[in-house]
Amino acid sequence: MARHIFNFDGGEDLTTMGASWFISYAYYFYIDKSHMNWKKVSTYQLRINVFNRTINYHKYWFKQIRSMKDCNLNKNTIELDSIKIKELIKKLM
Repeated sequence: MARHIFNFDGGEDLTTMGASWFISYAYYFYIDKSHMNWKKVSTYQLRINVFNRTINYHKYWFKQIRSMKDCNLNKNTIELDSIKIKELIKKLM
């Protein structure tokens, strides 16, 4: 099965991290150091590296992810549903 890549600027990097993971880590990074859902994946260090080199896309990605379908945002292993992810986005924006 082919890997789905987000079809917007920086989409390949966001795909590597995962939209839900990106929001979770961004919330930790920018707002609340006690938020740790992002750490529930074994590849978090690789994802942090991508996060750090793509800072110029972060605000743009918040807007893109905010408009994603809930059913797609619910497909994550970090125990955040789409409602919570979108609440975090509001705080990040």
